[in-house]
Amino acid sequence: MRRLEGARELLDGPLDDAATVVGNLRDLRRINRRLGGVAISAAAVMELAGDPPRAVSLLDVGTGSADIPLELVRRLRAQGRAAGAVAVDSRAEIVDLARTLDPRLQHADGVELAVADGRALPYGDGTFDIVHASLLVHHLEPRDAVALLREARRVARRGVVVNDLVRAHHFWWLARALVALTTRNPITRNDAPLSVRRAYTRMELRALLASAGLRPIHEAVAVLGHRVAIAAVPIVDSPPRP
Repeated sequence: MRRLEGARELLDGPLDDAATVVGNLRDLRRINRRLGGVAISAAAVMELAGDPPRAVSLLDVGTGSADIPLELVRRLRAQGRAAGAVAVDSRAEIVDLARTLDPRLQHADGVELAVADGRALPYGDGTFDIVHASLLVHHLEPRDAVALLREARRVARRGVVVNDLVRAHHFWWLARALVALTTRNPITRNDAPLSVRRAYTRMELRALLASAGLRPIHEAVAVLGHRVAIAAVPIVDSPPRP
C-alpha cells in the first residue's frame, strides 16, 4: 500500500463541533488504552528513562487529550521517580477540550498543558529528558515530520519516542472494521482508516528518525502489530541531514 499524500483528516480541519471533537478524543483514549498504545509508549519511555530512581521530565507533542502523558507520569512515579510532563498541542481548541475532558488536567496533576507547534518548540536545547509524540507523525508529510523530529532531538537530553500507526492493507481493513463496530463518531469513523493510509511503515519511520539525527535503540509493537513505539537517541557528532 502506497502512502496517501496530501490528504487531510477531519481532526486537521475546523473544530467547530465541540461535542463531536470530545467524542473523538474519548474514542482515541479508549483505543490507546485497549489496543496497546499506552503500553508501547511506556515500554519505549522506560528504555530511555534508565534505572530508578532517576527523575524524568517529559515533553508530549501533539498531546490530544493528554491521556498518554498522564499515564506515563503515573507509571514513572509508581517506580519512585520524580516525574512530570508538559503536554502541548498546536490547536488551542484541543487543549481547552482536554482540560474539560479530564479533571486531573485542571489541577496540573503532574502534567502541564500548553499550545505549541512541534516543528518550532518554544523551549531551549535539552530542556526535557524525553520527548514523546503519539499518533502525530502520520499527520505530517516527510519534510515536516523530519522538522518535528529535529526539534524533538534538540530539546531532549536523553532521547525521543515516536508512537504511531503502521501502514499496511490489513491494518486499514482492521481500522475500518473496528470503528464500524465500536463508534458512531464521524471524526473517528473517517479518520481512523485514513490515518492508516497516511501512516509510515516501520522502515520509513526509522529513515525519518535517521534524517533527524536519531538512532533507534528499542521498538515496542502493539499486540495486533498495527502500531509501534520507537525509542531513539541522538547520533553523536552527526547533525541532522537536510
